[in-house]
Amino acid sequence: MSTALSLETVQLTKRFGAFTALDAVSLVVRPGTVHALLGENGAGKSTLVKCIVGYYRPDEGTVLVDGREQLIDSPTVARDLGIGMVYQHFTVVPGMSVAENLLLARGRLPLVIDWKAARAELDAFLRTTPFKLPLDATPLDLSAGEKQKLEILKQLFLKPRLLILDEPTSVLTPQEADEVLGALRDRARSGACSVILITHKFREVTEHADDVTVLRRGQRVESLPVAECTPQRLATAMVGEGKAATATALPVPRVRRAAGPVKLSIDAIRVMGDRGEPAVRGLSLSVAAGEIVGMAGVSGNGQRELMQALTGQRVLDGGEVRVDGRPFRARRADNREHRVRSLPEEPLANACVGELSVAHNMALRHFDEAPWARGGWVRWGALRERARGWIAEYGVKTQGERAAIRTLSGGNVQRAVLARELAGEAELLLVSNPVFGLDFAAVAEIHGRLVAARDRGAAVLLISEDLDELLELADRIVVISEGRIVHDVPVGDADRQSLGHFMGGKAHAPERAAA
Repeated sequence: MSTALSLETVQLTKRFGAFTALDAVSLVVRPGTVHALLGENGAGKSTLVKCIVGYYRPDEGTVLVDGREQLIDSPTVARDLGIGMVYQHFTVVPGMSVAENLLLARGRLPLVIDWKAARAELDAFLRTTPFKLPLDATPLDLSAGEKQKLEILKQLFLKPRLLILDEPTSVLTPQEADEVLGALRDRARSGACSVILITHKFREVTEHADDVTVLRRGQRVESLPVAECTPQRLATAMVGEGKAATATALPVPRVRRAAGPVKLSIDAIRVMGDRGEPAVRGLSLSVAAGEIVGMAGVSGNGQRELMQALTGQRVLDGGEVRVDGRPFRARRADNREHRVRSLPEEPLANACVGELSVAHNMALRHFDEAPWARGGWVRWGALRERARGWIAEYGVKTQGERAAIRTLSGGNVQRAVLARELAGEAELLLVSNPVFGLDFAAVAEIHGRLVAARDRGAAVLLISEDLDELLELADRIVVISEGRIVHDVPVGDADRQSLGHFMGGKAHAPERAAA
């Protein structure tokens, strides 16, 4: 018997002050289906589902569950209706076991727990689930992918009739992503539940969803069966006709050339994490002039600490970094001498001074150099004029070059930092998730700029959680797992299955099946 519910939103609207985040959005989720929700950052996807689960109360419109209007004014009401949600960020309790986290998900527990009965119930539950976890393990013992699976298991334990997942595959290997989404698709088609999947990956939509709705600027612009979709149609819906042509163009043309001399040499470096634990463990890597080395890995395997060490935000605990054969300590003088530029993740926190203006932040690299400074005086008028040019060129949406950069959206902060760092003839680019929050046209442009830097001889270290991005741009791909490089392969010899195997921490890739 099917228990999956049908869900409909009718003209759902949500405002935050004068800003309309959700504008009369109507959505129909058929029972027993996977419904993908697409849209750029800020399109209204998260606002929509938070209205459905009672986290926000809409200003206008209604939510219908199984054809009946429901007032869902809290997550507790949503849970009682059979609606569960897996959020982007982990909500597990680190010091509790998997068993304790699963029981805690219920929200209503007796004063004294009968652990023998509880273990029997949990064992029986896990026999019905698509993936297993050891009940006695704590989240501290689990990989990022296993923690994501625990988040999903917490919701499945509540027997939801509708399960909402917000970007659930960002910390999963390709194999884990297919395993999780395939299992949830099968569960939906069996009639156990309906699924809303928020994603930005066309591949996940075409392979695992039945229907898709696209939001743009808080409005629904497309809703149709996946069987009628093409990437071009989805891209057009997400960003508009003009930008979509750029977004779905052929891969960035690349000049075939031999790599030059080694520009960046990392020798057995060690870096400690925020809690004093080893995050980067004896990592060695070289990047030559004229090549892009892409670093793949599940989030949380030392990428962030590595980039912070290379950009001077975190001290080395051992080992050495050399640029052009000389010790490199990431000081301002070192960056100038070797023409090193960096595009870190979370640029507002790692590459900006929030209270300073957009123009001031764009000038941080060169404000004290000629021709921008003369006789100890900074030519702020000229720097503001240059900032206006970059704002126009990179499409930075701001109230002006004098606005504090902290007032910009995340994507526009990224654009502003990219303009500053890609200016001039950089010889070494240290790049981490460079297109997060950007629209498809901007992604194509930034990818083109990275390839152009490589083609003129720059060395590029590109850290990305998007395997498709690495396969498109990189000359070599290395895989980082638990703070170490565990795989190094020319991109022509790389394949998703092998890369995903190493990303999952396996020592050897599986043998490829014979043709």
